[in-house]
Amino acid sequence: MINFRYHVVSLTAVFLALAIGLVVGTAALNGPVADSLSDNVNALRKDNRQLRETVSSLQEEANREEEFATEAAPIMLAGKLTGRRIAVVTTPSGDDLVDGVTEMLTIAGATITGRIDIEDKFVNPDNSPELLDLADRASQPTIPLTGLPANSVGVETASALLGTALLDRPAPAPQVAPADLKALLTAYSSAGYISVKDDTVTGPAEAVVVVAGQPHTDKDSAPKDENVVTIVSQLDRAGPVIVAGSWGGNGNVIGAVRGDPTLAKSISTVDNGNTAQGRVVTALAVAEQLVDGKAGHYGLNAGASSLLPKPKE
Repeated sequence: MINFRYHVVSLTAVFLALAIGLVVGTAALNGPVADSLSDNVNALRKDNRQLRETVSSLQEEANREEEFATEAAPIMLAGKLTGRRIAVVTTPSGDDLVDGVTEMLTIAGATITGRIDIEDKFVNPDNSPELLDLADRASQPTIPLTGLPANSVGVETASALLGTALLDRPAPAPQVAPADLKALLTAYSSAGYISVKDDTVTGPAEAVVVVAGQPHTDKDSAPKDENVVTIVSQLDRAGPVIVAGSWGGNGNVIGAVRGDPTLAKSISTVDNGNTAQGRVVTALAVAEQLVDGKAGHYGLNAGASSLLPKPKE
């Protein structure tokens, strides 16, 4: 008959067998298997150290390339934009890039007629009716609504009105009166749609450089990104436009311009405007637009034809 003592003896035998197995197994692992694991760990440590050194070297190389572009800029850009009048417009995400772009334009000899920062309120789809009404109220004798898009899209009409104010007009059309330009910009800035750097714009420009950052990421990102493209396209109706910025993300304005067969023919783009190289190329692209009347697409990403404009043959 199986009793309690039998169960105790059986369980003791089982645990004894397990203990013996662990001892034997451990003794076996302490030999070749343990040595192999140790070798693998050491090899991984070595690989990791080499990868860290490679990353550090590449980072240093990138930094040196940035320094080279910055130091070479006065040589590459000397006289390229002397006497040229350029307006700078930033999108809501372009604030971090605009100072570097403006610096290269200045090194090239350009006169910055003014900097206009587009506020998030301007591209918010909910504000289209108010923008349309504001465009009507802000128009001036030398900046009329005549010839602007005849629709109910506020951001389109407002952008077109800004374009006619900020850019030269082909002869024999009369130029914008300074008082009218100031009144228009004051109306938009007072309503919170734009900010005017240093509260001054000296007059109309020959071209506009639009500095753009990453696409929007909020719940209204799609219509906001579309409105940024609308702003760029309406400025292009008034004169040469060059868009410089950083690449990446759905809704990126540079990708949208390059993907539009019509816009790609007239608007230049630089997709690495967040680097010193890209900022130098931006100034060269402006010169290409003004001197050769040619739009080009430059940088490191899809749709770029080359790193920088090619010399005119």
